[in-house]
Amino acid sequence: MQIETKLPAVGTTIFTVMSQLAIEHKAINLGQGFPDFDPPPALVDALARTMREGHNQYAPMTGITALREQIALKTERLYGRRIGVDTEITVTSGATEALFAAIACSVRAGEEVIVLDPCYDSYQPAIDLQGARAVHVPLRLPDFSVDWQRVRDAVTPCTRMIIVNSPHNPSGAVFSTADLDALAELAQAHGLWVLSDEVYEHIVFDDAQHQSALRHPALAERSFVVSSFGKTYHCTGWKLGYCIAPKTLSAEFRKVHQYLTFCSFQPAQWAFAEMLAQAPGHYLALPAFYQAKRDHFRALLAPSRLQLLSVPGGYFQLADYSAIRDVDDLNFCDWLVREVGVAAIPLSPFYETPPDARLLRFCFAKSDATLAAAAERLCKL
Repeated sequence: MQIETKLPAVGTTIFTVMSQLAIEHKAINLGQGFPDFDPPPALVDALARTMREGHNQYAPMTGITALREQIALKTERLYGRRIGVDTEITVTSGATEALFAAIACSVRAGEEVIVLDPCYDSYQPAIDLQGARAVHVPLRLPDFSVDWQRVRDAVTPCTRMIIVNSPHNPSGAVFSTADLDALAELAQAHGLWVLSDEVYEHIVFDDAQHQSALRHPALAERSFVVSSFGKTYHCTGWKLGYCIAPKTLSAEFRKVHQYLTFCSFQPAQWAFAEMLAQAPGHYLALPAFYQAKRDHFRALLAPSRLQLLSVPGGYFQLADYSAIRDVDDLNFCDWLVREVGVAAIPLSPFYETPPDARLLRFCFAKSDATLAAAAERLCKL
């Protein structure tokens, strides 16, 4: 028997492909976006202790109260918005689950969702599975800024949602207050839901301030805001995130969430609640921590023939490789991992219609030794 696929355009993600190639060729993996250093020791200790204390069964569907209370306190402290602990916060099994649940609960067959290309690869399949259509609007090169007039022109009577991502993966571009105003004006004028992917919220550089949708009252009233503990605490494998949304949206979100995973890893919830309460300095220091890695990696690559694009946020470095080889990005990244021993991510899988550019993405959430070893090889090209 054969099953008719619901995702005919979907194969194995580029992240899995490149990580597997890195393993096969013993390459340095600057591709998939995970740190190669450990989480804070206090967090690991807290996780082990909570397991020994017996927090090993199902958590409440919405997340343990202690963690939701700390998320609410952090949100008010950082973004000036007071949110309902019981009604507006849902703990999820990673940000990807939260993104899917937000789309599934609010978008129906025949409707449209605007996405800004390049975009994270989970958006389109989640939209497709609802019988809806993703409408791709390209960001402007070379700074990956939003052409808001082009976004307005893409809105139709079928448009239900717009997905935004700041700091942006893969480019590192960040929203300004003017971007939030333009987004709010658009969403209000057309009655759109907003899905704001903010998993890199604590990784914004050069003394800039993260412009969360939660800062903007008009946006906060119509937005699903998704965040990730894994990105903030260097433990992507723990797969824990959360979604903040108004009470009515959260109620619909939870209807989907409870049948996707029902609840998420309870010991980690207790550990993160403890970290947020006792060590807020960790996320407050994250911009400086990753800015030092960004600057170090860029300095290491300065002698290379790679042209480095600016990185306002996140932990990815885009590079133009056109001075090295005149081939498409998929072929270049395949050659790079096989012949040079460095894994990167091509940019074209983030697009519906890739631009005529020669760009790839490196992850610099790595140890200094890993970055130095990779840069040594790249500077020989």
